[in-house]
Amino acid sequence: MRFSHFSLNKFTIISGVIFFGVVFALLLASVPLTFADNSESSIAHDSENHFVTIYDQGSSLTIKTNANTVEEALESANISLEESDTVEPSLSSPINADNFFINIYRAHPILIKDGKVSKYALASSYDPKTAIRSAGITVYDGDTIIRETNKNFLEVGSVVTYRIIRNGGKTITIEEELPFDEETVKDYNIGAGNTEVRQLGEVGVKAVVYEVQYVDGKEVSRKLVSEKVVKEPVTRIVAVGASQIEMNPLTASKGRNRYTTTGTNGQIIERQETFYDLNMSKVMAANCGGGGYSVRGDGVKIDKDGYVIVAANLDRYPRCSVVETSLGQGKVYDTGSFASSSPEQFDIATDWSKRDGI
Repeated sequence: MRFSHFSLNKFTIISGVIFFGVVFALLLASVPLTFADNSESSIAHDSENHFVTIYDQGSSLTIKTNANTVEEALESANISLEESDTVEPSLSSPINADNFFINIYRAHPILIKDGKVSKYALASSYDPKTAIRSAGITVYDGDTIIRETNKNFLEVGSVVTYRIIRNGGKTITIEEELPFDEETVKDYNIGAGNTEVRQLGEVGVKAVVYEVQYVDGKEVSRKLVSEKVVKEPVTRIVAVGASQIEMNPLTASKGRNRYTTTGTNGQIIERQETFYDLNMSKVMAANCGGGGYSVRGDGVKIDKDGYVIVAANLDRYPRCSVVETSLGQGKVYDTGSFASSSPEQFDIATDWSKRDGI
């Protein structure tokens, strides 16, 4: 068979198009897929700190965020949760790695067969024991759980079916959270009044074994058998900026504290601090928006926002002014006769003399 010059050129062109098309397809296949919608791009934020990848129903989303916890990261990515959904790690878990991963398990329908009783429920966990317990059905430690195949789809529907075989067990093991403590430390290098989280708090976990008694299908008693800490909680540590003058604070035994500080205009101030012990209810109610007060652990009286309650010369330091004291950031609520002769004196409200908590 003979080809014309035109047919040969046409064949060459078509072959070239096919070749480049195949090459393009192979290159395209090697590029990771991203979301079509810009609101769900693989890099959703341009903040700082950590890359967080969120896996949700077969899809993944990577964001760059300065969120401190899993819950904050999900909020920044505009991801909503239903009550029956489960997130791992838990919402309160700290984001403490440069590449952090979050898994969302969406609630799905399950059918639980317990003897003659069948119950439909929603569960996010694919662990049989956890799923069944989330539906309010007790699973004893010795029970056997069998996952069954749905033989009649029209009758049962698209659900996961679990059958419980009771083996006479009487104990249940439940994981319970252990709350974390918070510790505050002073830092003289970050500026008075500022705070920095030095260590994120993390809840712990303990495995608790109970012996449970039921009557007519209802729990009537629960007796603690044992408990064991599976994961210790991590203390949340917050650094609070402190002034250098706090390194030598006023004390009850000292009675009077003298130090040199610098004013707002750069002037050198020779200050002295004293303390007094009176009921501050009327003073607090009448000034700075009102509100009560409390006695701090060291006996210093503070307002609802944590400011040390200070009496001062109101011409120099008007009411509600925030001032530095050797006992922390203070706020001026009061004055006294001392103010006329000692305009740079601070009189600090304490419970050091009466020790009555007022």
